[in-house]
Parts: sequence; structure tokens; C-alpha cells
Amino acid sequence: MASWILGLTGGIGSGKSAISAMFEELGIQVVDADIVAREVVEPGSTGLEKITEHFSDEILTTDGSLDRAKLRAIIFADESQKQWLNNLLHPLIRESMLAQLQQATSQYVILVAPLLFENGLDQFCDHTLLIDVPVEVQITRTTARDNISVELAKQIIASQMPRADKQQKATDTLDNNRLLSEVKIDVQKLHEKYLTLI
Repeated sequence: MASWILGLTGGIGSGKSAISAMFEELGIQVVDADIVAREVVEPGSTGLEKITEHFSDEILTTDGSLDRAKLRAIIFADESQKQWLNNLLHPLIRESMLAQLQQATSQYVILVAPLLFENGLDQFCDHTLLIDVPVEVQITRTTARDNISVELAKQIIASQMPRADKQQKATDTLDNNRLLSEVKIDVQKLHEKYLTLI
């Protein structure tokens, strides 16, 4: 079992995946909340079964998997449906994440979670690392990557904790609005520091 947990977070489009991949290259295991969230609604899962019971088969694609775009449209338009979904999925995701963290064997393990602070997941972490970029950069990256409107990108950002609050809460902050080669050097430095915390 890993000796401690690093919580890695950042707003949408901040580059969490790119940074966690750099840590993986250094031999550190990563548990990604977004991946776990997809696993708990895979075809045949309890999560998907309950979602289908609640929203009907309309919520499935032709191959029987969850139609995420349709579900996103429903929950962004109706707060009570969003609440229902969160009440179902958060415990399933949390349980699976904690099990995966327990099984990690690298010197420390990273929990990647966009809503680390918002969902209180930082309570399971010994240290936290914020991947930080200006809001304008988040909007540019997100609209390009997810092919969504600037309006929707702003809505998603507004639903997350403000950048300044995250900066205050995080143990460490990594500026990801510069050359990747520079970021990589800082990741290496952080990794070396983290190895001394064992």
C-alpha cells in the first residue's frame, strides 16, 4: 500500500490529465475520479441500472451505454435531477476510489479529482496539488477540447470552486500556463519533494 495520498485538482481545462501522466511516468500510480465515475456507470453496473430505472431507456445509446450528452442536458436544466444523480453516484464513486487507493503500491499515490475540495475528497489526502491556469485559458482549452460553447464552458467553471479559494486551500500550486518542458521540470522537483515525505 502507498504510504500517503496526494490529491491533484484543478478547474476544467487546467491540464490535470497531462500532469498526472507526468507523475505516472515517474512511477507513481494514479486514481482518476473521472475514470472511476465512468466505470460505475458502465453497461452491467448497478449505477447504470439505477439511472435507467429513474430516467428510462431514453438515457441509453444504441449500444446500451450511457448517453452522457443527454444526461448532462437533463441535469444542467433541472437541479433536483442533478441532486438525485449526485446522491446515487457520489457514494459509488467514493467507495471505488478508496478501494483503488488502498490497492496502490507506489511510494505515494495520486487521487485526481476536479471537485476535490467541493466534494470533500481532500479529507482522504495528506497533501493537495492545484494545477492552476487563468480562467481565460480554461475557457479556450475547454471549448477547443470538448467542442462546447464559451457559454457552457463559463457555466461549468462557475459551478466549480473559485480559483482564488482553491489556491488558498491547496498545499502546493503548479502553474500550467507555460511551456510543457518548464512544467515537467517542476513536476520532477515536486516528485522529489514528495518522496521525502514518506
